[in-house]
Amino acid sequence: MDYKGTAKAITQLRIQGAQSIALAGVKSLFYCKTLDEVKKAVKLLAKARPTEPCLRNALHYVTKGLSRAKFKTELQARIKWVCEYFKDSNERIKLYGSRRIKPSSVVFTHCHSSTVTSILIKAKQERKNFVVHNTETRPFFQGRITARELARAGIRVVHFVDSAARLALKGADIMLIGADAITSEGFVINKIGSEMFAEIANSYEIPVYVCCHSWKYDGKTQFGFDERIEQRFSKEVWQRPPRGVEICNIVFERVHPRLISGVISEFGITTIEGFLEQVKNTFPWLS
Repeated sequence: MDYKGTAKAITQLRIQGAQSIALAGVKSLFYCKTLDEVKKAVKLLAKARPTEPCLRNALHYVTKGLSRAKFKTELQARIKWVCEYFKDSNERIKLYGSRRIKPSSVVFTHCHSSTVTSILIKAKQERKNFVVHNTETRPFFQGRITARELARAGIRVVHFVDSAARLALKGADIMLIGADAITSEGFVINKIGSEMFAEIANSYEIPVYVCCHSWKYDGKTQFGFDERIEQRFSKEVWQRPPRGVEICNIVFERVHPRLISGVISEFGITTIEGFLEQVKNTFPWLS
C-alpha cells in the first residue's frame, strides 16, 4: 500500500498497534519514486497518529541522511533492518515478559497491546495456566480484540465492562499494559483509563508493568515539547447527543512513573529510569 493509502488506513484505525503502524508506515515509503516524495510522505504519515513516536522514530531512522542518487537502495536496506529489529525485539520481550506470569495467577490488562498478548500467549505455550481479566475499552472496544486473540490461544479470559475494572483488578496478581509513548521524564502515554487502573492496582499492591519496544520513547520531550494527547471525533462516542451536551473523546492519558513497577522491553525488565538510560545509550539519535 502506498503512503497515502497507509496514512488514511492509520487515521481510520484500520491499522492499529504502534508497531503495526510503524511497520506499515516505513514499508509504504518503498513505493515513493523520488526523495522529495519520501519527504512528503513522512510528513503525511507522521500526522496520521499524533501520539505515535514509534512511527516517527521508524520514519526518522529509514530516511535520515538518504542520498539522492541511491535513496531507493538505502531505503530498502533500512526498511529491512527495522523489520528484523522489531522481530528480534518482540521475541526478547515475549521471553522476558512470560517469566513474570506465574502459574494459577490472574493477569489484568486494558485495551489491546500486541506486545502484551504475545507475552501472554508465550506464557501459555510454556504450559502455564492463568486467567486474564480484561476491559472492553470503549468506544471502539479494542478489548474485544485482546479477548479474541487470547481465547484462540486457549487462555481463559474474563471480559469486564470498563466501569467494573476495580473488581477486575481486585482479584489480579499483576497488571500488564502497553505504551504508545514514553516521555523523557518517565511518563507513559497509554489508552485513556490506564492511569486510573494503575492507581487502583497500586492501592491493592499489584505490580504494574509496561510492555513495549524502546522506540516508543519520544526524544523530543527532553527539549520541552509535550507529547500530544490525541482527541478524536465526538460522534465515535455519541452520534447525535442532545443540544448542550459536549462530548470528550480523549484517547490517551499520562501514567505517572511512580505507579509503574517496571518496563518490559528488548532490554529486559528494568525500572523506568533504567529503561530511559538504556534507550539513550543504545539509540542516541532518538534524543
